[in-house]
Amino acid sequence: MGILDKLKKFLPKRKEPELKNTVPKEKENIRKIFGMYCNANHETTDNKLCPKCTALLTTVMIKIQRCPYGIGKPICDKCETPCFGENQTKEFREIMQSAQKKMLFSHPLMAVKHKLASLSVDYAKAQHDKNSTEKQKAQEEKVKSRIANAVRSPKSKSKKRRKK
Repeated sequence: MGILDKLKKFLPKRKEPELKNTVPKEKENIRKIFGMYCNANHETTDNKLCPKCTALLTTVMIKIQRCPYGIGKPICDKCETPCFGENQTKEFREIMQSAQKKMLFSHPLMAVKHKLASLSVDYAKAQHDKNSTEKQKAQEEKVKSRIANAVRSPKSKSKKRRKK
């Protein structure tokens, strides 16, 4: 038993990162954004929605609940596999982008948290891409070295035979 092993007993153990269920909070944020958008663009009041926005919001809520990523889902804006159809995804993103500036003034804390979450998704994707490219390069180097070794060994044997 070394000194490091003895010190490890006294140090606090690293906890596993906990998966938090972000779905209810995201649903609440989307409801607020839809309310603000519909009030500004479709002349409704008190965060009530017009029939078109209600239909789209209902679809969005159902699809979020059925998301294949489960409770650890990324933000819908940054998701690589959108759950909605093309038209609904386009409408949803338009609503989210148009209400983005208004959210900063009416719900600043929520807007900042949402932005930080989107930045963390971007960072995680970048790290994943970086790690996958490094692994691919390492695998390519292994394959090249195997090919080089396989090609060299018969030639070296034939040269040795000729010398004798």
